[in-house]
Amino acid sequence: MLLTQHTIHTINSDLISKPTESSFLYPEKILQFGTGVLLRGLPDYFVHKANQKKLFCGRILVVKSTSSAGADAFEQQDNLYTLSIKGIEDGEEISHYEINNSISRVLAANQDWSEILKSAENPDLEIVFSNTTEVGIVMSEDTINDAPPTSFPGKLLAILYRRFVYFNADKNKGLTVVPTELITDNGTKLKSIVTALAKLNELSEKFMDWLDTANDFCNTLVDRIVPGALPLAEYTKTCALLGYEDQLMIMAEPFRLWAIEANSERVQQRLSFALADPNVMLVPSIEKYKEIKLRLLNGTHSLSCALALLAGFETVKEAMQNTAFNQFIRLLMQDEIGPAILSDSISVADINDFSSKVIDRFANPHLEHKWESIALNYSSKMAMRNIPLLRKWYTTHNKAPQLFALGFAAYLYLLKSKLNGDQYEQLINGRTVVLQDELAPRLHVAWSNPDKLVHTVLSDTDLWGINLTEFPHFEETVNQKLQQIIEKGALKALEISSVLDNKKYK
Repeated sequence: MLLTQHTIHTINSDLISKPTESSFLYPEKILQFGTGVLLRGLPDYFVHKANQKKLFCGRILVVKSTSSAGADAFEQQDNLYTLSIKGIEDGEEISHYEINNSISRVLAANQDWSEILKSAENPDLEIVFSNTTEVGIVMSEDTINDAPPTSFPGKLLAILYRRFVYFNADKNKGLTVVPTELITDNGTKLKSIVTALAKLNELSEKFMDWLDTANDFCNTLVDRIVPGALPLAEYTKTCALLGYEDQLMIMAEPFRLWAIEANSERVQQRLSFALADPNVMLVPSIEKYKEIKLRLLNGTHSLSCALALLAGFETVKEAMQNTAFNQFIRLLMQDEIGPAILSDSISVADINDFSSKVIDRFANPHLEHKWESIALNYSSKMAMRNIPLLRKWYTTHNKAPQLFALGFAAYLYLLKSKLNGDQYEQLINGRTVVLQDELAPRLHVAWSNPDKLVHTVLSDTDLWGINLTEFPHFEETVNQKLQQIIEKGALKALEISSVLDNKKYK
């Protein structure tokens, strides 16, 4: 049995949360560009949740970039899909299934453009969501008369202009645009491109004023791992468990965060779906959340990645099952990264709360997060995520951060490569792996003189923007940790460090 609006009434499993009948009747209030799993696993999840609580009462018209040959899964399933939420929350493993009916229609831009433009005349429409990937928010030479414009900003401009004309420049009929693309200041950048396109199209000053004052472009930060479709074996097992088939079923971790800059009462009123979940943050600035995520999640990844690989762990969840590694992660966040990012806006409570959630996320048994993937472009990640942390650490400390130094030493050892033709290779977990790191050639040369390696790398201001040997005791600590890794191995280096100091850990 396939999941559809007709068959949903026959599903009686206690394992599934089903939408209310009234929620199928809600008007379209959101225009969404993209059908991807992040949108369906995060923004659409929040909208669905709010609809079930009657806090938003609006559905989503989705625009996809291309049309499929014949009926696609959205059409076959009346746009219904199951979200399988699996992972660890507050230390407890959870498994939850819910049928999401937030999407009302799915239209193809290259086939249904006239109907998509017609949606701009909908008086209930208030919001635009998007996830067109990092290359989606780009300047083009689109015109509003293209059918359709090639770029996402071009399509958005055409929608806005149709709305401006239809509602006769009514400033109450502007839209709140909430992009989720993973670029810095995504809303600000999108607005600047749409504005530039409007000028390129020689649109009137009256429209330019309406674009600027009647519409809101919000900077956002999204954070949820949504791997997408379940592996075939798990999908088959889940369908048997639930009693129906669902070609659109996706999985997501329990953790979710959507921070949205909402600097006006107008934006806050339109984004009323935020009331359904405290993990949607409508805030004056998202900088606090960006900093916490970048340092505690991404920074911890970078400082633990090489250690995990050198210790023989393939995935994050596998590493978290090891006592020494698990405690390294905990203490790294609590004792070194956390104190470095404390500020007027970031409290100890913020750090402890997010750190505990990172532990849950890392230990999720349903995620196959491979360390080799995390190690891609390792040097640039280290420079962006962790060197600023080191600088902050030394503003309040006069001693080297021991766990940071261990993670940095492991990074150096991981990039001790062999040159094979024009490729730099390293033996990882018994396999020869080509290092995908732009600085692999530079580190390869530095390793030609092992005795001076640490000093050479740390003093290279072209790499880090600062001479790291100037930080008290950092060079000698990294040297010490590197020798431990070389002589005893990464796992033993973890065990003999302060990581297993039980009094400190408790």
